[in-house]
Amino acid sequence: MHEPIAFLGTLDADEEGAFLSALAGALPEASIRPFASLSAAERAEVEIAIVANPDPAEVALLPRLAWIHSLWAGVERLVRDLGARGIPIVRLVDPELARTMAEAVLAWTYYLQRDMPAYRRQQEVGLWQPLPYRPPAETTVGLLGLGALGTAAAHRLSEAGFKVAAWSRSPKPLPASLTGAEAFTGAEGLPRLLALSDIVVCLLPLTAETQGLLGAPHFAAMKPGAALMNFGRGPIVVTDDLIAALDGGHLSHAVLDVFDVEPLPPASPLWRHAGVTILPHVTGPTNPRSAATIVAHNIRTYWGTGRIPTAVDVKRGY
Repeated sequence: MHEPIAFLGTLDADEEGAFLSALAGALPEASIRPFASLSAAERAEVEIAIVANPDPAEVALLPRLAWIHSLWAGVERLVRDLGARGIPIVRLVDPELARTMAEAVLAWTYYLQRDMPAYRRQQEVGLWQPLPYRPPAETTVGLLGLGALGTAAAHRLSEAGFKVAAWSRSPKPLPASLTGAEAFTGAEGLPRLLALSDIVVCLLPLTAETQGLLGAPHFAAMKPGAALMNFGRGPIVVTDDLIAALDGGHLSHAVLDVFDVEPLPPASPLWRHAGVTILPHVTGPTNPRSAATIVAHNIRTYWGTGRIPTAVDVKRGY
């Protein structure tokens, strides 16, 4: 019998129940228990913790903890709170998440390409006025980030007929199947991608290098009338600079799913800005069933081999 596995997080009761049920079904031979239900003696035995935004103080009460498996793809909060402790952190790499995010990128690209924000504004003033149609083949979508999410999104966009360009911090070749797509790299490549893109989609993780990356200089480098989607992390975008770029007419619209503070405070000017579409962090939800399958596989591999799955590079932040 293996030691109990601790489940730690700040989920509501329904979310926690869904994950615990899925994990129990995927790994029935394990005892996966909420942290609060573990006795002091049981906490002293825990080697593996499955987490969703855990309280660092609770993690500190697991003295034998060998590694942590996150239920999220983004791990910047875990790195910030727990990275200094040296406990390996394994992020969730789930093909279902990549599929869901690619679906969202395509959906909101259509929203912008088909001028839905403009038609909404026209509806509000009772204006009946068809706008010129711009086909996908004449629309370039620039993706910031070329990991699993960016690659999946690039394929969906390309299949739909959009021109695709992608940027990554370090050289990362595009798959051969993405014929006609362009790849850009590094500090010199970013403004080049921004200048040719009609829609820029941010899928970057939050790191020391990406925090505040999209501010006034890069908004100025974007094509006049271009739009932005931020599906990465809120602090990558400098909010005041984005509002200024929208107010000045240089950018046409922004679709934002992530923010500096979540939930977005009621007083935020973003709520009332005509050039902004607000989403409540829904573009890349974790699917409990598919996530549980991946977590179960990783834990079984560890039990069988003693090898911890590939962990996050704390210095890089992902």
